[in-house]
Amino acid sequence: MNVAQEIKVASEDRLRADLYNFLGLMLSGPPDQLLINQCVGLAGDEGELGKAISSLSRVARVSKPKKVESEFNALFVGLGRGELLPYASYYLTGFLNEKPLATLRTDMSTRGMVRSPNVYEPEDNIASLMEMMGGMIVGRFVAPVDLNDQKLFFNRHIAPWAGHFFSDLEGAKNSILYASIGSVGRAFIEIEREAFRMTAA
Repeated sequence: MNVAQEIKVASEDRLRADLYNFLGLMLSGPPDQLLINQCVGLAGDEGELGKAISSLSRVARVSKPKKVESEFNALFVGLGRGELLPYASYYLTGFLNEKPLATLRTDMSTRGMVRSPNVYEPEDNIASLMEMMGGMIVGRFVAPVDLNDQKLFFNRHIAPWAGHFFSDLEGAKNSILYASIGSVGRAFIEIEREAFRMTAA
């Protein structure tokens, strides 16, 4: 049996990890029809995050993979560069491959995280950071990380810029489906920020 399967994770933490992983998946590459269909099947409550999830479901219902791929490329790839540069270093310093990336690499190393061999983008990409948080919560890298260590990682690598990025994604001129992803991400980051603020240091 896989060690990860034996790890007990509280259901609310598993839901948090699932949302981090979902955002990471949607931001790492254009979704295929299966993933778009999963978006269609989402339903939310009346809170801000729930409304954003319901809106994503409605947009996904009329989205086609080819169109979403064009949208993803315009946003993140482009000719030379996309409309947005989804990197902590860029958002925090105005340049790529700066100190935030070096700090992240150090923190990854101490937590047993390594970049996948088939990933060539800098590790401070928003998709990678979402996947790292999801993995730390459920113990994908080593044992599940306690709340204080999650808070430390979140406050150091995600809180200072991810909300701004998701707001930019909501308002980007090439955003259609990804505007809804931006709304989900922005609402979720705000919930996480507030929850961590209320936890003991």
